[in-house]
Amino acid sequence: MKGFSPLDPLLHSQLRLAVMSLLISLESADFTFIKEKTGATAGNLSVQIDKLSTAGYIEVTKSFKGKKPLTTCKITKDGISAFENYVQALKNYIE
Repeated sequence: MKGFSPLDPLLHSQLRLAVMSLLISLESADFTFIKEKTGATAGNLSVQIDKLSTAGYIEVTKSFKGKKPLTTCKITKDGISAFENYVQALKNYIE
């Protein structure tokens, strides 16, 4: 029997995993797009994005589009590595 690798607790949250899953396939995404795709509330999504950013998994850029604030998220190399490790660890539980 092979050992089970610990799952990254930061990515084990349903919403944070959904955000990372979206960003892994996109160059970047704005807050509104992520909010629509995940169905999260703005407040909860903001908190979870901040946690991913603090961990260095995503990069957050704040700017303006016209007069409206625009928050854009992009996955980092560390985020890609963490996501791939998480997926592999999860596969080890299943296989």
